[in-house]
Amino acid sequence: MDQIFAVILHSVLQELPPESPLCVAIDDTLLRKSGTHTPGVAWRRDPLGPRFQTNFVRAQRALQLSASIPLSDGAYRMVPIAFHHAPTLPRPGRQASAELLQQYRKAARLARLPLVAAQQITALRRALDDEPNGLQRSLHVVGDGGYTNETVLKKLPPRTTLIGRIRKDAKLYFLPQPPPSAPRRGRPRRYGALAPTPEQLRTDETTPWTTIDVSISGAPHQMRVKCIDSVLWRTAGLAHVLQVVVIAPLSYRLRKGSKLLYTRPTFLICTDAQFDIRSLVQEYVQRCDIETNFREEKTLLGVGQAQVRNPHSVEAVPAFQVASYAMLLLATLHASRRPEKANLLPSPKWNDQTTARRFSTVRAINQLRAELWGRTVGLTNFSGFDAQGTPTTKPQKFTPNLPSAVFYAMN
Repeated sequence: MDQIFAVILHSVLQELPPESPLCVAIDDTLLRKSGTHTPGVAWRRDPLGPRFQTNFVRAQRALQLSASIPLSDGAYRMVPIAFHHAPTLPRPGRQASAELLQQYRKAARLARLPLVAAQQITALRRALDDEPNGLQRSLHVVGDGGYTNETVLKKLPPRTTLIGRIRKDAKLYFLPQPPPSAPRRGRPRRYGALAPTPEQLRTDETTPWTTIDVSISGAPHQMRVKCIDSVLWRTAGLAHVLQVVVIAPLSYRLRKGSKLLYTRPTFLICTDAQFDIRSLVQEYVQRCDIETNFREEKTLLGVGQAQVRNPHSVEAVPAFQVASYAMLLLATLHASRRPEKANLLPSPKWNDQTTARRFSTVRAINQLRAELWGRTVGLTNFSGFDAQGTPTTKPQKFTPNLPSAVFYAMN
């Protein structure tokens, strides 16, 4: 599977401009399982459960990395470039020896999800360096609060920037002031004065808000942000001088004319203190498309539904399905960027074509199925009729068309 995803990464880099950074979103997902003897399956916290009640489900845990590819209309598309099975080790029984428990604790520390994420980021940086002109490309990793911790930050490879969420009460420090000319006793200071927390920065009226333009799914939006650069965080250590960005709550309505509601503020950090604020917020907004990848993989492709019990199959089958999904997305992007018009299945009459929408995954699956089945039945035209006949005054009764019924059966 590593070799298959290496081909996908190479194709993704060909879609990017030369020497442009590779923006990657990282997140974990659960593949629900009902079997009690499937390898790698354990009780997990249900992320879809209510906030007032913690629910647990039996599921398989996986870590995915998706690369962002810009489109011509200002939108973007996330393509999976890695899918790694990240199970937790089963705990020994009560009658286990002390030596066995010590081995379990040591192996459990190595199987922690942030550590697996740090290893995947390092492997991606190494694979990117092996690509043509890969040394000139910087790697931007975007994650949520689960990956903005000491394990990931202190293991970042060179030429890699991390953008992640941070707690609103995080304890930050300014850079230390240069020492005076007169010598002083003791060790030199590593951290300077105490900086305001992200929540204090948001509520500080002396710091003005800055309005920036951000593209979300190709549509322009405006966001208000505050930032403070050149700060240190003990969790990240002295190797990273951070930039803190606060995004103001966004207003929305559940329906037209309803009460105006607000989202929660977002607090971000970036390991590059000179990173452009607009690019920082734009890359973080693109991270939401990895959730679209998870939804399409589970609902359309049935990732995790294969009834396999072999340990190698439990790990390889979902990864192979995700790789097939990534290749389908790349094929769709290649077909949409060709100068000649693609020979596609006509859209249904009820489909509204007034608004520009990206080529959906459902339509791509139907198109692939039609092309494969069309070659079998001897059809080559999918975009319309080969020749338009002369209309008659008397309507005729249409005869059923078997190929059309087959192609549109799953539409």
